[in-house]
Amino acid sequence: MLHNWFEGLAVGAFEVNGNNIKELVSGQPYERLCDLGCDDGTWTLEVARAARASKLFGVEIVVDQARKACQRGIDAVVADLNRNLPFADDSFDLVHANQVIEHISSLDTFLSEIHRVLRPGGMSIISTENASSWHNVGAAVMGWQIFSLTNVSAKVGGLGNPFALHRGEAGMISSWTHKTVFNYRGLIEFHKVHGLRPQRVRGAGYHPLPPRVGRLDARHAHLLTVRAVKE
Repeated sequence: MLHNWFEGLAVGAFEVNGNNIKELVSGQPYERLCDLGCDDGTWTLEVARAARASKLFGVEIVVDQARKACQRGIDAVVADLNRNLPFADDSFDLVHANQVIEHISSLDTFLSEIHRVLRPGGMSIISTENASSWHNVGAAVMGWQIFSLTNVSAKVGGLGNPFALHRGEAGMISSWTHKTVFNYRGLIEFHKVHGLRPQRVRGAGYHPLPPRVGRLDARHAHLLTVRAVKE
């Protein structure tokens, strides 16, 4: 029962997070959108509708998922996001990466490449876990692995935390394990280091309170979304 309750809180947080992303891209049209870690393209299309984008591109490391994205009308390429992106400089009006940066090993390459492929004045939307969320803080106080860093092994999920959602699950793809989870201030400063000026930060999930409470205190929310402009 407790596991189901935690799972319900997480589902609610991701739903609010999705709404946050769509709100953050809805202010103006972005003709050319690139979705990093586009999976099968389902979410890419939702972001594209909110951003009023007409030319859609994606990067995905899993071949079958990239193929599905292409079938949905997205020009998806198979590539490793730890390496240089297969696009020219100043290619996009909007670059989006939802729940991707925590899986990246070469973080400087990832942000530098986002900056490179954005046109001057273009926008980035990066959404990720928050190491400063109250449930992560509570786990750390207990001496447990924080919730956002329990899936660090491809052998078994949920390491170091008795309440982790994927505890005991096996067979995770290595590219899906978590490498780095930012705290609120670290994520903002990391954008600035790479020439991306944060404009707005939205939070989602505030366990055990209702997920929308995270919008009131992003510093301690489960999920963070940063909208930044290329300077």
